Amino acid sequence: MENTTTPADKSLLAAIDLGSNSFRLEIGRLDGGQIQRVEYIKEPVRQGGDLDEDRNLSLEAIERGLRCLARFGERLQGFDASHVRAVATQTLREANNREVFLKLAKKTLGFDVEVISGVEEARLIYQGVNRFLPQSDEKRLVIDIGGRSTEFILGQGFESHHTASLHVGSVAWSLKHFASGEFTEKSFSRAEIAAESVFETLGANYNHKHWDVAYGASGTIGAVADVLVQYGRPLDIVTKEGLYWLRDELLRARNVSKLRLNGLREDRKPVIAGGLSVLIAVFEFLHIDTLNVAKGALRHGLLYDMLTREDDMLDLRNASLRRLAKKFDVDQNHANTVADVAIKLFEKITADINFAPGEQQIHARKLRWAAQLHEIGSLISPIDAHIHGAYILEHTEPQGFAQSELHCLSLLILGHRGKIKRLEADLSNRLFVMQLLCLRLAVILCHTRKKPNLRGIQLQTNANTATLTLPGYWPEKYPQSCYLLDEETLVWQKANWQLTLLIN
Repeated sequence: MENTTTPADKSLLAAIDLGSNSFRLEIGRLDGGQIQRVEYIKEPVRQGGDLDEDRNLSLEAIERGLRCLARFGERLQGFDASHVRAVATQTLREANNREVFLKLAKKTLGFDVEVISGVEEARLIYQGVNRFLPQSDEKRLVIDIGGRSTEFILGQGFESHHTASLHVGSVAWSLKHFASGEFTEKSFSRAEIAAESVFETLGANYNHKHWDVAYGASGTIGAVADVLVQYGRPLDIVTKEGLYWLRDELLRARNVSKLRLNGLREDRKPVIAGGLSVLIAVFEFLHIDTLNVAKGALRHGLLYDMLTREDDMLDLRNASLRRLAKKFDVDQNHANTVADVAIKLFEKITADINFAPGEQQIHARKLRWAAQLHEIGSLISPIDAHIHGAYILEHTEPQGFAQSELHCLSLLILGHRGKIKRLEADLSNRLFVMQLLCLRLAVILCHTRKKPNLRGIQLQTNANTATLTLPGYWPEKYPQSCYLLDEETLVWQKANWQLTLLIN
């Protein structure tokens, strides 16, 4: 059917889920507060099966992923950056060479690909699932068995209360316990026991007394349900009896090459045994009798999360950072002053850059967050606040953030004072250097913890040189600030960048 929708339609949003087994693209249109599906594409890429002994993605897996993203990228031409989110999950969380793939992926797709934590993945799954369920006060358990991880979420309404992401999945368990393609009683038993041993880390948090109804999302659970309904089981329901019936069918087939089941897609066959053994272990460990198949998934959570990001009051990341700042007793008035100054400098230094739609705002937002948290480590040690602040950002998981966003914030906080040359960052990334420079200058200009006078101040760059121009009266009126700025020029000389101070 001919597609009559133009890619640049401003009502369109796109979510891309780079899963361990499949890559998925979901395009939706905002209509009356709801997102209606426009297009859905799913491709089996199976990167999760191609991590070598050193946990590096193979060249073949990288190429498969890039070919898929090229097709997605063609469909997304004309989309604003703020209307597209692409996230990667467990395989790229594990891959030591993920940065190689992520750089190529951005070039191929045309948009950034974020690696999200397991906790953030679980939160988004829960949001996606709940968008397709009736509003009620029931306590919900949501389970998603992916290729290399399984997420467990407890929540009520749209609030997730407990989340867990464990390294158990259909691809990983198929490779570990069914690598030869043979289905035996022994291999199923070992796979189920191994999965249950991992689930023990959940403790008692997910016992039946903590939830009323259990829901299963996406991947393995959907594939199992598709088969069961073909053999007389209820639609969108998975039961323990159905799981053991399916287990017997696999044992009867003995080998994946001989497996013939109505409703089972060819691309799912290589990983069905691993996924089924994990699902059986979930049922046994949590004493589940019936699992309801959910319509929503991670990609739907991404779409709705984008809606909240367009409103600063609703953006979960802002709320997460406010909680973090409060926990570490950050001086919010001073932090906001530094943030306002940093943003004004950033607007000046990037004035001549031809950004893609929405791109400048994305970089400015990261700079604002870093400025608002630049003193987060002061409660631990005022002298080494930048070091402790960076550590906090790297080792906490505030909701709503991708790992790449947290790493960027950590580097900015670490580099907001002290020697730049010790910063393990890519200083060839001009936008990062501009963010760092604006943050450092803002901290200096706000050293009295008062709002500085920025009238007449200009900040420009040319190649690897930044020029800060100050009004002629500054040296006499603000001698301490001028001294600190002079010292700052020396710091940048040692970082292969030059900061020039001009008095006009």
